[in-house]
Amino acid sequence: MNNFADRLIAEIEAKSTPAVVGIDPRIELLPMGLRRKYDEKKGSLRSLVTAIKVFSCEVIDVVAPLVPAVKPQIAFFEMYGWVGIQAYIEVVRYAKRAGLVVIGDIKRSDIGSTAEAYALGHLGQVAVSGRLTEIWQEDAVTVNPYLGTDSMEPFLKEVNSRGKGIFVLTRTSNPSGKEIQNLIVGGEPVYLRVARLVEEWGRASVGTRGFSSVGAVVGATQPEEATRIRAALPNTIFLVPGYGAQGAGVDELRPAFRADGLGAIVNSSRAVIFAYRRKPYDEQFGDRRWHDAVEAATKEMRADLSTMHLGRHQ
Repeated sequence: MNNFADRLIAEIEAKSTPAVVGIDPRIELLPMGLRRKYDEKKGSLRSLVTAIKVFSCEVIDVVAPLVPAVKPQIAFFEMYGWVGIQAYIEVVRYAKRAGLVVIGDIKRSDIGSTAEAYALGHLGQVAVSGRLTEIWQEDAVTVNPYLGTDSMEPFLKEVNSRGKGIFVLTRTSNPSGKEIQNLIVGGEPVYLRVARLVEEWGRASVGTRGFSSVGAVVGATQPEEATRIRAALPNTIFLVPGYGAQGAGVDELRPAFRADGLGAIVNSSRAVIFAYRRKPYDEQFGDRRWHDAVEAATKEMRADLSTMHLGRHQ
């Protein structure tokens, strides 16, 4: 199945949920037992990154039977330099071996040969000793459209030739996003103009299920804007952050989905992977049973989303 959107929809239906777990491993929030285990060598960068990698992979072990995809955030690995980047790649490959769709949250953008390098590295193949090799191995990545169409073209090439996907920042969930995204240009807000570009960029990658492999990032904290974007993008898959720790609930998610219950995936990061730190899971499981807390939080998210019959083809 050489179309990212088709593969993603198939996994959503197989798992009966559009839930996505974000892998945002912050060392200061990791369970104390795990931190102590890998803190034998004080001041060791590799030991610290190993704790992050082990935590991420154990989260994947828990959620793989429950969700169609994970979204590792590269910043929490990249901050530790080359050791962190190596760990990120290993986590991506671990998730793929677990049968998950992997969305690399990298938010890259540039022009010319630099954009091409980003696209080839994350979605394409690079020449190593005369052989083409896939390095990062993500199924899809997030991208920033601020530099315009020429910054997107190298990514679109990989989408259309290799069955990969991208999610274009369209209306983000952060409060200050409105400073730029809601500016009126040519009679409409910038986020809606970006949405129209997303539709244009995605026409060549529509799969058999009717969805494009060029998706849109649309925050759950902006339901009114999501309604307008969905009207403009009936055949686009939305990646929806903002659910859970950022305050958005089920009602705020509804505008992102089509009437058939498809068309969006909902991400939750901190509320799931660090569930052992919040009520009621802190008292129920605590630090030592953090895996059980992750499982319980993931199942809670699935149950929330199922109240709207999401992820089920009608």
